[in-house]
Amino acid sequence: MQRTLRLKREIQMLTTHPPPCISCWLEEPDKFHLKAQIIGCEGTPYENGVFSIDIILPDRYPFEPPLLQFKTPIYHPNIDSNGRICLDILKSPPQGSWKPSLNISSVLTSLQLLMNEPNPDDPLMADIAAEYKYNLPLFVKKAKQSTAKFAKV
Repeated sequence: MQRTLRLKREIQMLTTHPPPCISCWLEEPDKFHLKAQIIGCEGTPYENGVFSIDIILPDRYPFEPPLLQFKTPIYHPNIDSNGRICLDILKSPPQGSWKPSLNISSVLTSLQLLMNEPNPDDPLMADIAAEYKYNLPLFVKKAKQSTAKFAKV
């Protein structure tokens, strides 16, 4: 019940006041499965790319974090080839920093920030993280190529 009421409020907030370049909606008929899209920010290798994300709300949401997975391939040190994401707010304590006060909007905004500023010190893809740290021009080139190939509308 609490999960249903909370989700209803969050979807309404995302509809009336969406974060910039982010959209999110319910995937019918499952009322705890959402879809989201993030448009890559200007000045990043992901600029104008459209990245689709699946969001599953666990039974204990908001006391457990939502499960997010990129469906659009992305060349990023914190996102693996299966779309799994390394972001502390997507993990429960003590390994992560999820709090019930966070919501889908704040999670998607944090994910957008991670896209803009990768964290190579906590990677899922060690080779891409090393490239980001030690050969940024090559990383940018590969990320732009990947965006052009998979995330352009």
